[in-house]
Amino acid sequence: MAEMKFRDLSHLSTLDDFLDEEGIREEVTLRAIKSVIALQLREAMKAQNLTRAAMAERMQTSRAQLNRVLDPEASNVTLETLSRAAKVVGRGLKVELV
Repeated sequence: MAEMKFRDLSHLSTLDDFLDEEGIREEVTLRAIKSVIALQLREAMKAQNLTRAAMAERMQTSRAQLNRVLDPEASNVTLETLSRAAKVVGRGLKVELV
């Protein structure tokens, strides 16, 4: 078995510092945001007893597209689709530059 090598990370004070050093901060942040949105949509659907079929119909989209919206790993979802999903469950989608 290969020996694991650890880097000295003592100069890093935050997770953001580590992610910046690795060059993956933006990717990790975007995946986290998508995961949170997917989780919130699934929870809202459950609270409203809304099936995937009914949700897709109300969004005027396919179940396959809805599955991508609800999949935390799927990153190929448009803001328009996320906004329609949010509207169906009585929520809104807020996007801002920071």
